[in-house]
Amino acid sequence: MTHIDLNSDLGEGYGPWVLGDDAAMLDLVTSANIACGGHAGDPETMFQTLQLASARGVSVGAHPGYADREGFGRRVIPMTPAAIARLIAAQTGALQGMAALAGCRVAYVKPHGALGNLAAAEPEVAAAIAAAVRALPGDLAILAISGTALEAAARSADVEVFSEIFADRGYLPDSQLMPRNLPGAVLHDADAAAERLIRFLDSGEMPVAGGGAVRLAAQSICIHGDTPGAVSMARRIRERLAAAGVGFAPFLAA
Repeated sequence: MTHIDLNSDLGEGYGPWVLGDDAAMLDLVTSANIACGGHAGDPETMFQTLQLASARGVSVGAHPGYADREGFGRRVIPMTPAAIARLIAAQTGALQGMAALAGCRVAYVKPHGALGNLAAAEPEVAAAIAAAVRALPGDLAILAISGTALEAAARSADVEVFSEIFADRGYLPDSQLMPRNLPGAVLHDADAAAERLIRFLDSGEMPVAGGGAVRLAAQSICIHGDTPGAVSMARRIRERLAAAGVGFAPFLAA
């Protein structure tokens, strides 16, 4: 049987503002990327999300992003690679501190939004992130967008790296995600998304904008937790994959 991890970006509220249904998503995914105070998240939200994940045996990763709550971390903020490394270290360290209080551990780092896309495309940014992750305690791994510069940088830095594809995002021929302002960048049809994933798991080929496909390898599938209908999409995708003979397991133990 083929096994795959399902991950989702969670803990993306702060203060009284709640985004998505984290508890419901955590019943469906096997890994949780938890916002840690940059694009979203605060100490209480981090702690509560960590507790929910731990109670379900879901693996936990840090999801650091630009300090840009107004833009939800989806705008590029000009920063040097060295400053990005410090941002990654500060936010991941904050989540590690909350995880110590919650009685669980942070296993990996997955950059969020515009920062993740920049790390996918820019080797210098990718190298800075890999160096920061290697310097942090806890023997952290990196979860990287498949086929991108962050994968290569992690390997060069001798950081364990796992690769992900996206259930609900369109792809460009260079393996990058389609910018969100383009038609087809975000997928909303759960059955169509599931069909694409089933074909990918069979062939290793991901359809791209303009036709054709790119070959990718992946140990995890991301389903965004902040999109409308996210829980319904995650549930349907999991049902369809299970019916196709796919099992689910985290790429790193909780």
